[in-house]
Amino acid sequence: MSTRAILFDLDGTLHDRAATLRAWLAEHTRQFSLPATYAPRFLELEDHGYRPKAQVIPRLVQELGLPHDPQTLLDTYAHHVRHAVPMPHAHAVLRELRARGVRVGVVTNGWEDLQRTCADRCGLTSLTDDLVISKAVGLSKPDPAIYQLALNRLGVSAQHTWFVGDSPRNDIAGPQAVGLRAAWLPTTHPLQGEVPDAVLRDLRDVLEL
Repeated sequence: MSTRAILFDLDGTLHDRAATLRAWLAEHTRQFSLPATYAPRFLELEDHGYRPKAQVIPRLVQELGLPHDPQTLLDTYAHHVRHAVPMPHAHAVLRELRARGVRVGVVTNGWEDLQRTCADRCGLTSLTDDLVISKAVGLSKPDPAIYQLALNRLGVSAQHTWFVGDSPRNDIAGPQAVGLRAAWLPTTHPLQGEVPDAVLRDLRDVLEL
């Protein structure tokens, strides 16, 4: 079956969120003279972005006995996207897809300003046809309606479209519920019974879908 469009997740798929956070944490720990245990524990607690930072940072302050105001530490997180970098091979893959006439969309959960800034910093905005952000459209993955909205905005059908992402729940089970084929990029959580239609080694494998 011919592929007319590919929808991508953003964080952990086109955006190398892990690298971005490592760079921000290095700056953050220097700025506030935080202990060496802060960064690895932060990453553990925030669970690839699935736990709110408003919960993570106060817990860190308590666990590590830090003298800092949690809100002061939290406020600096808004600037982490200054360090945003694309996933390896993202630009080359997106350029090749567009050269082949394949429509390219992004579907991501998150705040509109933050995710648009992230896409811009990663150099992704000019390489994609549409960006659907949960807080902007009032729908969140894995609600089937957000995938259908993305398909409608691109003017393509589910049967001719793949979804590529790292989250088993949001990027496999969710898209498959509306008839999309799902390709899993294993950069964050492991599978928990979900069955992707393809497993990618890195983004270059998208070109073989």
